[in-house]
Amino acid sequence: MSSIKVETVQEHTQQVAKILIEALPYIQRFHGKTIVIKYGGNAMIDDSLKESFARDVVLLKVVGMNPVVVHGGGPQISGTLERVGKQTEFVDGLRVTDSETMDVVEMVLGGLVNKEIVKLINSHQGNAVGLSGKDGDMIRARKISSGKPDVDYGHVGEVQSIDPSLVSTLEQKNFIPVIAPIGAGSDGRTYNINADSVAGALAAKLKAEKLVLMTNTPGVLDKQGNLLTGLDQEQIEALKADKTISGGMMPKVDCALDAVLAGVKTSHIIDGRVNHALLLEVLTDKGVGTLVK
Repeated sequence: MSSIKVETVQEHTQQVAKILIEALPYIQRFHGKTIVIKYGGNAMIDDSLKESFARDVVLLKVVGMNPVVVHGGGPQISGTLERVGKQTEFVDGLRVTDSETMDVVEMVLGGLVNKEIVKLINSHQGNAVGLSGKDGDMIRARKISSGKPDVDYGHVGEVQSIDPSLVSTLEQKNFIPVIAPIGAGSDGRTYNINADSVAGALAAKLKAEKLVLMTNTPGVLDKQGNLLTGLDQEQIEALKADKTISGGMMPKVDCALDAVLAGVKTSHIIDGRVNHALLLEVLTDKGVGTLVK
């Protein structure tokens, strides 16, 4: 027979009640709203983080929100290319993608990675559906130019246009769309597109309440390493000017700001290495990252 002090039980129940009460106004405010989530980084690799992400997405759906997942898959692509003996070349941070590499990219993103995420969400009764941007002609892409005569990125593209009707239909039918960032060009080619950019453009088209970008950092940090929890356009421009925002954080912040300027209510850059980071950001007062408004 085991026993627990009454005071300990009461403290635990009060803590649980406090958490539920804190979440209530957010559940009410965001009921029926679309939340676009860019899923990537460690949260896609660590088994515990993968499970917590899937549970978070299902919980958001169950309480009445409409999560839409756009995922990356860089490490998985690199691993598969290595296994098949295909060398990877990066120029200015972009993977040079010839036709053979693009076949692998599409197989990994649209097949292996996409279906694993769908399986994870559905294992928690989430009713997820896997798509790529080519399905329903959702994402029209155009080739990215390097601006250098001797550099050709190949099948690396950017969003030219997005038709959100397929995603909207799935939302209305109570499905959770899971989207691989692949689009078709007017030239008949398939293009690999940055997942942050796809998530931001889709959030704008869906008039989403939130865009959430999951990263491997706590969010935007100041020069002393402190987390900046809330930023607007003027503050972002100042932080970019003094190089506080630089390097790999620059495109994420630009993506978050562009989405807000295009009509998304708020964007969030959060630490995907934290278990249940998505719930903590959406359903609590403090959150776990940087809010861009």
